Amino acid sequence: MAENVEAPITGKIWKIEKQVGDALSEGETILIIESMKMEIPVEAPCAGTLSEIRVEEGQAISEFDVLAVID
Repeated sequence: MAENVEAPITGKIWKIEKQVGDALSEGETILIIESMKMEIPVEAPCAGTLSEIRVEEGQAISEFDVLAVID
């Protein structure tokens, strides 16, 4: 079952650490959000394979936006 990875805060995508097809462990950093001059890592909520990345570096995002999908 697919698991959505949602933005925990409004900000901008600073860096994408993983690629589609990468195997992930629970808690592994997928990407980093820049918000209020802080870098916030977004971690995998579960183990699985990264099947989608729905954002690009530099993109503005809002809290609860779906950033990626893990299968």
